[in-house]
Amino acid sequence: MPDNRIALVTGANQGVGLQVAKELAANGVTVLVGSRNFERGEAAASEIGPRAIALQLDVTDQDSINAAAARIGDEFGRLDLLVQNAAISNTGRRPDATVEDHARMTRPSNVSLDEVRAVWETNVFGVLAVYQAMLPLLRRSTDARIVNVSSGVGSLTSNADPAFGYRALFGPVYPASKTALNAITLAMMIELESTGIKVNLVSPAYTRTNLQQLRRNGVGRGRLARSGPRRPARSGRSLGDVHKVGKCDDPLVRADRTSPAAQLLPQAAWAARRIQGE
Repeated sequence: MPDNRIALVTGANQGVGLQVAKELAANGVTVLVGSRNFERGEAAASEIGPRAIALQLDVTDQDSINAAAARIGDEFGRLDLLVQNAAISNTGRRPDATVEDHARMTRPSNVSLDEVRAVWETNVFGVLAVYQAMLPLLRRSTDARIVNVSSGVGSLTSNADPAFGYRALFGPVYPASKTALNAITLAMMIELESTGIKVNLVSPAYTRTNLQQLRRNGVGRGRLARSGPRRPARSGRSLGDVHKVGKCDDPLVRADRTSPAAQLLPQAAWAARRIQGE
């Protein structure tokens, strides 16, 4: 394993991505803070510390992706860890709308196809585009890892179960984009299974980040209340399950989460250790 690991985290200027970057840097990894807005990336890198470097990266812009890959190649010659975290849940949900309201407005029968395309452009096609651009750099590593950040709401196995707490929210926009991401990640795993590059999916569960944009008094009622409590991004509790690809018919498969590192934004810490081979 290289002494100085080089990691790229997309969407790392806030939320889960920022915390993952912090945990990696704390474990001695040089972290490229991928951010669509370079100034916000610089602010995040400054907050993380000297092991963090801001990198302009818009996963929906092929020129931006190519420029980021070229910079990594020129400055480091390889990439050891790729954490694909950048995602959006919607493009303009009303600030007063609850998650249930949003689900009713994004059913297969009435959803805007422009909304579906916009979310999938980031959550699905963006992931694939970054993978294609960064794979040559990952192949230069002696111990490369890829971690795609998914969500349990995209699990076909879970949503096929009438007892699943979030089943009523499954729709073509964000949830189905994560279903597609799961499938694409499985395809990556199959493509790379004869190599030393390891591919994983991680589901950080329901966290209070800007991705959610939920009205506080509209969450946690009815079926949502029974599915589990909301958890703040810096809670000391476990935030969810980490899943590994390729163990059953659904690519989201429960894995061990007993690591003592799983504390501050637990899955970020746990993943930071796991993707380094511990």
